[in-house]
Amino acid sequence: MPEPPARVNPPADMAPTAGAGWSSTSSAQLIIAIGVALTLVYVARLVLITLMLSILVAFALAPVRDFLERLKLRRALSSLITVLLMLALLFGAVEFSYTQAASFLQKLPQYSSRIRAVLVSFRQEAESLRRTTESVLPEDEPGPKATLVTSGSSWGWLTEGLGPVTEVLLALSFVPFLVYFMLSWQSHVRSATVMLFRLENRHAAYTTLGMVASMMRGFVAGNLMIAVVLSVICTGVFAVAGLPFFYFVGPISGFLSLVPYTGAVLAVVPPLLVGLGQIPVETALVLVFTVFLLHVFALNVLYPKLLGNRLQLNPLAATIALLFWGWMWGGMGLLLAIPITGALKIVFDNVERLRPYGDWLGR
Repeated sequence: MPEPPARVNPPADMAPTAGAGWSSTSSAQLIIAIGVALTLVYVARLVLITLMLSILVAFALAPVRDFLERLKLRRALSSLITVLLMLALLFGAVEFSYTQAASFLQKLPQYSSRIRAVLVSFRQEAESLRRTTESVLPEDEPGPKATLVTSGSSWGWLTEGLGPVTEVLLALSFVPFLVYFMLSWQSHVRSATVMLFRLENRHAAYTTLGMVASMMRGFVAGNLMIAVVLSVICTGVFAVAGLPFFYFVGPISGFLSLVPYTGAVLAVVPPLLVGLGQIPVETALVLVFTVFLLHVFALNVLYPKLLGNRLQLNPLAATIALLFWGWMWGGMGLLLAIPITGALKIVFDNVERLRPYGDWLGR
């Protein structure tokens, strides 16, 4: 009987590798999912920012609601009173700010000669520097001149990319209602969210939500405490320096110091604007140096002391988060980048497959 033909194995490079098709397919699906998620985050930025602001405000007001509940008030009523108190304080702050701004504008003509003298001095120095530069450097070749384009609004960076003002105001009008329902339905929302997971994952989901809530509450409370401390110190320094409206400019400068990266620069702007022509140049330089030192003190002492145990983010991860969310959401992204990244790290730490990412974000 003839022997059966020998079996010929294909070359090693032509043999199908187990999981090769799955790997390429899963990678493509992951890339598509990330692209879709980023698109949704960018397109729905106004809705997401409104939700994030409402969540932070709800965590900030939760202690007030808890205090009212200890007075034997029902949760719905205590939540309503808390939101009304928030709106009353906000209205009072806006009214006080408007009154002080109007008073400053009324007194501005009294200082116009001083301000004009300061501006003329700066202009003369700039002109002298320009002439000196032209005498040293060769003349430029004829061509189009560069022009300086200034923004029409000093607060445009904060709402950049959010859409028309009417849409922003409409979205912000939902914040009080969202805060009320978050305060009054907190337990139900947490329990219902946990029930969305499988039975074996519900304990981890419950623990994760609790840790995220604790982190958010600590972040809001810590930032408020830091802002109050900086506001008190700035107000005292401005009062000693003889700055007009120091009781109004001090809190503004203190709260602006909390803005990531640009906080030190923004905190200097209000006292310089108010003090233009009112205080000596040496005093203005002392104020700038003092505000900068306060900013450094907050970053290196107050932040680690009050927020270090809750936000276990390394500086590189925090910087990348600020860059990414600032790119996606503009100025509001800079304000919300740290709590969003802190919440993501907690989720990564409690999901076994995502723990390496949480370790990368941590210290």
